[in-house]
Amino acid sequence: MAQSNIEPTNHKAESFKLLSGHTIPAVGLGTWKSGDEAFKSVFTAIVEGGYRHIDTAKQYGVQENIGLGLKEAMQTGIQRKDLFVTSKLWCADLSPDRVRSALNNTLQELQLDYLDLYLIHWPFRLKEGASRPPKDGEVLEFDMEGVWREMEKLVKDGLVRDIGVCNFTLKKLNKLLNFAKTQPSVCQMEMHPGWRNDKILEACKKNGIHVTAYSPLGSQGAGRDLIHDPTVERIAKKLNKSPGQILLKWGIQRGTSVIPKSTHPDRIKENIKAFGWEIPEQDFQTLCSMTDQKRLLHGEILFVNSSAGPFRCVADLWDHED
Repeated sequence: MAQSNIEPTNHKAESFKLLSGHTIPAVGLGTWKSGDEAFKSVFTAIVEGGYRHIDTAKQYGVQENIGLGLKEAMQTGIQRKDLFVTSKLWCADLSPDRVRSALNNTLQELQLDYLDLYLIHWPFRLKEGASRPPKDGEVLEFDMEGVWREMEKLVKDGLVRDIGVCNFTLKKLNKLLNFAKTQPSVCQMEMHPGWRNDKILEACKKNGIHVTAYSPLGSQGAGRDLIHDPTVERIAKKLNKSPGQILLKWGIQRGTSVIPKSTHPDRIKENIKAFGWEIPEQDFQTLCSMTDQKRLLHGEILFVNSSAGPFRCVADLWDHED
């Protein structure tokens, strides 16, 4: 693969500036559920698509494949300093004594010396090997401050350039901001026209925290496939763009980076063509006004135990803020 002569797509990959002064590319490749295709997808995205932002996580089970893809891509002449690689600290490692070893394991799998961004994947600590849904006693107490202090040390030691969070509520974000010495640079949340998540977006903007939107195309598996939404399709046809490009551009125009997941080479290359054009204001507001706002990826199977708790329903996970 390293011998590929295909030229990268020639376009300006826009980016956003983080609190730290570093920049995060506006479009990244999501790798959840990419399985055995992860290696090929990462190589295609970087070398043929011009991506410079790759998002992954220990829990996805694909980091070794992604590491191989990154290595192959860099052997074509792309430099590490020009890539932005994100990974996430899993719930079983959410204790101060496990943070550094979890990161070291991730770096080893990815074959990297440092991460650009390390995120708390979910703000809930699980016992190693917890069932789905969790049994009584498998959801443990989460020492948020202790874990954050260890993540701050990773930045100080040059192993991670920026740190942040995923799937936080306003309540949890405010708690973190009250004791953080190094502010979270990024908050990664589910966001798309079917779940705008306006409250957390506004809170992050107010605090200078960049937001990355995951599942920016909705989720077919969770019952909201926005690619085939009539409103999205109508605007796409009007602007001579694909529905995916419209959904991603909507996220970028809101000021968020977006990490669409795909293992299809043509779709990967199509998704990053979100620059050099804009969604007109009226169409943008139409997308901002879609009804039936609903979170699709709510974490119920991972964390809710309706009889034993401590989280007995989805609303408990999200601090009854939805």
